[in-house]
Amino acid sequence: MTAQDGQDVGRAARERAPRRAFGDWTPSLRSVDVIGMLTAQNTIRAADLVPVRWARMSASPWTFYRGAAAVMAADLGARPHSGLTVQLCGDAHLLNFGLWATPERNLSFDLRDFDETLPGPFEWDVARLVTSIEVLARVHGGDAAAAIAHCLAAYRTQIARYAGAHVLDTWYDLIHVDRFLSVFTDADRPRAAAHIARKAQRRTHRGVLRKLTEIRDDRLRISEDPPIREHRPDGPAEELFARYRESLSDDRRHLLDRFSPVDTVRQVVGVGSVGMRVHLLLLQGRDTTDPLFLQIKQAGASVYEPFCGASRYGAHGRRVIEGKRLVQSATDVFVGWASARGHDYYVRQFRDMKVIADGTLIAPRLPEFATACGQVLARSHARSGDAVAIDAYIGKGRAFDDGMTAFAAAYAGQNAADHRRLVDEIAAGRLPTANDW
Repeated sequence: MTAQDGQDVGRAARERAPRRAFGDWTPSLRSVDVIGMLTAQNTIRAADLVPVRWARMSASPWTFYRGAAAVMAADLGARPHSGLTVQLCGDAHLLNFGLWATPERNLSFDLRDFDETLPGPFEWDVARLVTSIEVLARVHGGDAAAAIAHCLAAYRTQIARYAGAHVLDTWYDLIHVDRFLSVFTDADRPRAAAHIARKAQRRTHRGVLRKLTEIRDDRLRISEDPPIREHRPDGPAEELFARYRESLSDDRRHLLDRFSPVDTVRQVVGVGSVGMRVHLLLLQGRDTTDPLFLQIKQAGASVYEPFCGASRYGAHGRRVIEGKRLVQSATDVFVGWASARGHDYYVRQFRDMKVIADGTLIAPRLPEFATACGQVLARSHARSGDAVAIDAYIGKGRAFDDGMTAFAAAYAGQNAADHRRLVDEIAAGRLPTANDW
């Protein structure tokens, strides 16, 4: 497709999905029952962890938003869309961006969560991101208006740059930690750099070894912290590990074979992932000071499949990993997938120099962080989609930004109402919850 073809496609998409009209959200557009949809997701989750999921989601509108990607997917899927397809992250909220190590051991800022990844309309990722800014600011504080404006400007500017760039330049573009820090003010930059350096140094395999292991019966073991981490005799980790190994290329398999599995625990993680089966696997190299920690995480169908079609991959673990490789500039060398006992899984390193902020840390610097997120999202969309068509759809005026900004405010209100509904269901005793989470 030529650049002119891309421009024509992008401009034509405005007729299918008018940009300013994206902000016209009202509850009357919804055709799903929120609690029914969220409850239906529990069928593939570990039943004893479902109360934990409700507890974490009910904590605030922000935690509800993080756990309710399926609800937003249904709301987006019921509306006209541009048809400009990219590999969606699928859950591009603010805390799903972070720093981690490339295979060359450099820190890069990138998307980090791909449980819902699937080809779909680019604007759905943008909507998920800008709405997360509004929701987070309402809970934790911060200048939502400025942050959304900065985020959209960064996305629009980067897409325009990629639209005029050579294909390989776009593919190899990497947002290094120094480029991430450049969005902060001169006064804030040294403090942010020092915080990142401290976190990255601690969040290594040896750091996890010091924090989460112990010697028991003369053997290295992962320490328990029930119910967050606990040994389970029914876990399929050994079976999964053998099948995961088969998904690796020969060079990665050779590297993995230098390590031997020594222990595994079930792990409870995140908000949206609570109840999905997650195993933390400890492997040992030459001795007890040479660890490798892998996280084996269950993957279900993407919440976008009812609206975008089924994945081309038969195993959802592979869907996650192939999407991850397509979207990220540099991907963990140990990523892979496996299936066992009727469930699909994907595998990645655990805490490999990963630096992930939380809402309270982000809020005071919301515009700066949102700027970096907008840049990353544009890069991921340019890698997997047609930046020329997206740029032509967005255009030079305010229509796209105005539509997205209005949607973020309106949908944050909808999210707050949905959160109240969940809290009411729990209070009425219709949903079980765990109070100590």
